[in-house]
Amino acid sequence: MSLSHFTFYDYFINFIDIILVWFVIYKLLMVIRGTKAVQLLKGIFVIVIVQSLSNFFGLNTLGWLMEQAMTWGFLAIIIIFQPELRRALEQLGRGKIFSRPGIQKEEEGQEKLVDSILKATSYMAKRRIGALISVERETGMSDYIETGIALHSSISSELLINIFIPNTPLHDGAVIIQGTEVAAAACYLPLSESPFISKELGTRHRAAMGVSEVTDSITIIVSEETGGISLTKNGELYRNLTQDSLKEMLTIELISKNRASSPVLWNWRGKKNG
Repeated sequence: MSLSHFTFYDYFINFIDIILVWFVIYKLLMVIRGTKAVQLLKGIFVIVIVQSLSNFFGLNTLGWLMEQAMTWGFLAIIIIFQPELRRALEQLGRGKIFSRPGIQKEEEGQEKLVDSILKATSYMAKRRIGALISVERETGMSDYIETGIALHSSISSELLINIFIPNTPLHDGAVIIQGTEVAAAACYLPLSESPFISKELGTRHRAAMGVSEVTDSITIIVSEETGGISLTKNGELYRNLTQDSLKEMLTIELISKNRASSPVLWNWRGKKNG
């Protein structure tokens, strides 16, 4: 059929069809954002690329292995992505999958999160109350949340302080924050086995380093022995932070990066920091 046979109605229907497909794909990506499915999807893309290259260069053995991976991939996706599929169906049933969260509200929540952490750590550092607070980012931390006591409470400095008061039921372990709420307390984090960690550092610091090595989370530690404040990210440890330096790091990691889509704000902050 030639293009001359297409009417305005046909073009309009095709346009709506494409828009709806992209919208569904976008919403599905929003559902899996912040979960381990993101890393798994990257692995699937790598397999597809390797298979294409092996077919192009005639690498039969490698191509056969990639073909087997793709053949059983659909079953593997259902098994591996089971939590994300359940989450998507739950949101669809509640009518939330097509809702659009307010950007301004999210930014205000992040600012409240940073302020609550700063107030709580300042209070606990002065009184040498040990604390371990991990903030989830892109990589999901559901596996570690399940090891603790679920709270799902709004973030506040008072709540964080109360959790880590010595000899209370929830003080031993880590607090994990998802979004702008305290997801769980008394959580177990994986301990780092790095030989380069100072021997003077205790279990809290090793747990903070451990979780930073397997996720992209930001973890804040208050030392029970010295009252010093530390932070870990991407397998790196920043020790003896002042309130100003801690505020700057949290602002950059939790607030500024969310504003990267705004060219004006991005350029202004780039000039300020550099």
